[in-house]
Amino acid sequence: MIDQNSQYNQLPNELNSVFSELEINKHLRQAGIKKSFGYSCSYLFQLVFCLIFQHKNWFSLLDSKKADKFPAKDAVYRFLNQSTFNWRRFLLLLSTFTIQKVTRLTNKKRPKVFIIDDSAYDRNRSKKVELLARCFDHASLKMRYYKGFRMLTLGWSDGYTFMPIDFSLVSSKKSQINGISEQIDKRTSGYKRRENALQTEPEQLPDMIKRALAGGIESSYVLMDSWFTLPPLVKDIVDQGLDVIGMVKETKQRYNVNGEMVSLKQLYRLAGPVQSKKGILRSIHTTMANGTPIKVVFIRNRNKK
Repeated sequence: MIDQNSQYNQLPNELNSVFSELEINKHLRQAGIKKSFGYSCSYLFQLVFCLIFQHKNWFSLLDSKKADKFPAKDAVYRFLNQSTFNWRRFLLLLSTFTIQKVTRLTNKKRPKVFIIDDSAYDRNRSKKVELLARCFDHASLKMRYYKGFRMLTLGWSDGYTFMPIDFSLVSSKKSQINGISEQIDKRTSGYKRRENALQTEPEQLPDMIKRALAGGIESSYVLMDSWFTLPPLVKDIVDQGLDVIGMVKETKQRYNVNGEMVSLKQLYRLAGPVQSKKGILRSIHTTMANGTPIKVVFIRNRNKK
């Protein structure tokens, strides 16, 4: 007898309960990730998902003795490259559903925050990847150029748990190696993701936060480092009803104090000293050049006296 259900039994019991608890198949359908014939999207998604825990890639799996149990490589590649599938919506639906489960286990008074960060996404061995660009890695100690993308990530946290909500692979218009494929339908969500990749990171962040809030995710603050704490972006986030907590570096940015525009070093001299709290040197209420009211707190760098 031939086991007709073998293709749906590849998930271990631990992962099977997770898929059922988080209703992943339901979120796939809501995001428009479905097929009318052939292997189902649910099966192909589970197959790719399990590769992470097997420490294998798709090529090595097809080269193994179990290759006859799996679909041909074209079926998986078409599934991953389908431009009509809205993977951004799938991630948002899954994260929102998971956050609702986590929120029941924590105190309602705990502050909820969005976290913004970017990292290097290296593709040095690639040649024909769409929108491949020459990027500079400013975060690592190597300070080098590489072929690939910048991965911009928006996450949610309550102090104990971190959930990815949205991400974007950021390319470059000036340092671009390859362009957008002409075969992509411009009406699809896949083409919109490619258009987003050509935008700068500060241009994409307000829309990412707006989608997260519209999806039902609650947050009071947005945390970011000095690469994102820029006046236009801070104003866009504040206009959405969120407060920003971010680091500030010495730039040409100016602050309004009693009608006088001063630099960060001049602002330090004008700020009043704080004696009660350990590590905090000075603080002052001021206004950015675009009229956004802020509070600047000067904290001692423990690594550099």
